[in-house]
Amino acid sequence: METRLLGATGLTVPVIGMGTWRTFDVSGGAAEAEARAVLDAAFASGARVFDSSPMYGKSEQVLAKGLEGRRSAAIVATKVWTPSTETGREQITRAIGWFGGHVELYQVHNLVNWRAHLDTLDAERAAGRVTAIGATHYSPGAFAELAEVMRSGRITFVQIPYNPLERDIEARILPLAAELNLGVILMRPFGQGRLVVQTPSAADLAPLAAFGVTTWPQALLKWGLSDPRCHVAIPATSKPARMRDNAAAGSPPWFGEDERRYVARLAER
Repeated sequence: METRLLGATGLTVPVIGMGTWRTFDVSGGAAEAEARAVLDAAFASGARVFDSSPMYGKSEQVLAKGLEGRRSAAIVATKVWTPSTETGREQITRAIGWFGGHVELYQVHNLVNWRAHLDTLDAERAAGRVTAIGATHYSPGAFAELAEVMRSGRITFVQIPYNPLERDIEARILPLAAELNLGVILMRPFGQGRLVVQTPSAADLAPLAAFGVTTWPQALLKWGLSDPRCHVAIPATSKPARMRDNAAAGSPPWFGEDERRYVARLAER
């Protein structure tokens, strides 16, 4: 799997990571064992970036437990998510503890109370408990504010949605990220599942075989990562086999503009 330098963060990451929204918000020994099996598949496939948030219920704790014995090989990207500055400090302290005293990428989720949370994260970074700081948002209506945060000089990466049906970041966010040398993490590569409800036929995918694509999810992942301004995609899954399938999209050759247009046409059907 290819690795890329995540902008100015100083972190080199595999281009396929893994999200934990919904899939790791589980309880009980059997469910946690299933989550660990997905992590096993991720590590075996070369994935190392694992994204979570307090918004995702128990996902942070389940992820932390699943990383026991291999935490040093993982890049954890979690978030602070609350309008309360004090509660934000508590979330950050708690998560840092769960993840062994350090978090590689700490994000302000959906820009909630971002000024105060960045103050807290600046202090954690100065203390060596956080490596890099970023911000996320899913809505184009918030991209003007996200651009303000990007220009502030206080973050070194962003996490935004990108897939053939959600391309708003192409107008403003991606060019600005490239200008500022910010890392870019892609959320929602499958459009929250909408893009994989119905999949193109094997004949439709055949022209992409030379790029190592054998499945529609791989085509969608490679579509986003073929933009050189993008660094890592974080599809979520609860199935080890799907994790392995996703990871297979993380190697060159990458799509050119013709192939990206072709995948976009398939997605729009």
